[in-house]
Amino acid sequence: MTLRHGRPHVAIPGPSIIPDRVLAAMQRPMPNIYEGPLVDVSNSIFEDLPKIARTDGEVFIVIGNGHAAWQMAVSNTMRRGEKILVLESGTFAVVWGEQAALSGADVEVLASVPGHAVDPAAVEARLADDVDHDIKSILVVLTDTATGVRNDIAAIRRAIDAARHPALLMVDAIASLGCDRYEMDEWGVDLTVAASQKGLMTPPGIGFVWAGEKALAAHARADMRVGYFDWASRRNVDAHYQLYNGTPPISHLYALREALDMIFEEGLESVWNRHEILASSVWAAVDAWATDDGISCNIAERASRSHATTTVRTGSIDADRLRAICEEQAGLTLGLGIGGDEPRFRIGHMGHLNPPMLLGTLGTVEAALLALGAPIGGSGVAAAAAVIADALDV
Repeated sequence: MTLRHGRPHVAIPGPSIIPDRVLAAMQRPMPNIYEGPLVDVSNSIFEDLPKIARTDGEVFIVIGNGHAAWQMAVSNTMRRGEKILVLESGTFAVVWGEQAALSGADVEVLASVPGHAVDPAAVEARLADDVDHDIKSILVVLTDTATGVRNDIAAIRRAIDAARHPALLMVDAIASLGCDRYEMDEWGVDLTVAASQKGLMTPPGIGFVWAGEKALAAHARADMRVGYFDWASRRNVDAHYQLYNGTPPISHLYALREALDMIFEEGLESVWNRHEILASSVWAAVDAWATDDGISCNIAERASRSHATTTVRTGSIDADRLRAICEEQAGLTLGLGIGGDEPRFRIGHMGHLNPPMLLGTLGTVEAALLALGAPIGGSGVAAAAAVIADALDV
């Protein structure tokens, strides 16, 4: 016997839960792709996406996952043999750099202290040493879903400016765009990449690149450009479908339109605030469960924790067995631990999420911990509920 019979709940760090409104929007016959309602929907998406990244820059849509957006970003701005500085704070900026190296870039990794965000002072020092300005681009993630860290992008920009360095600042916001506050123009970001399947509440399959003036200017001299990803074939087009370099991702566009409508109905600032409260409730639960040989939060400093996902170390507790109990017996899917040697699991708290959903996740984790006889310091559910109670308007 199991208790999993009911609607399963996925609490991984993406793909996130797809709202019923978004799922319903996808269920339609294929339309005319050259004119009519689909073109109107597509145009509205191109108009609204810059609002999500808080930029006046130009947005490009690529049919593919976040890795496709990585490829578009690098291939349109870099020349073969040029140096890229990767600011490591987990797994994903490094993988982005590895992909760039396969395309011909000279990649250097600046490692952070494990369990901590990128150190802006270290960035400034490295750039100050680059007196010939060999480094042409800097790659960093807003949130790394392996570690659960959130980097201070504005502080990194200040470090670049303090070093008087001209490198492009390129930010991967895939994991937490629409969850964590993100101000592309205010923070001085030159290029941003994201994807549909996390805070934007749309199935995996489309990626986004927002390019500011410096990134667009770099395109003119880039020699990594390849046909499908090339911005030149997607700008100043004669036919709308050329924005996608071919057939548009029809069902995804209708889904994304509905997801954007939901974000704007709630208000982007309110979306950020909701994610902050729900993330704080997760942290309260983890802190309540914490023991010296058991549960702990992977990122010690609260200011460096993501509002989209939390990575939990389990110490002497078998993380894989804990996840298996949650999924196989209770219908809750947690994220597996990636990167690092110590056992861990991850809780995604992004996108279409409210207190009943999150408290159900935390209650199930706590029940599994109790079933395992695992060491816990106290009730994480009670601690999380107290955080949510403080946020309720009564």
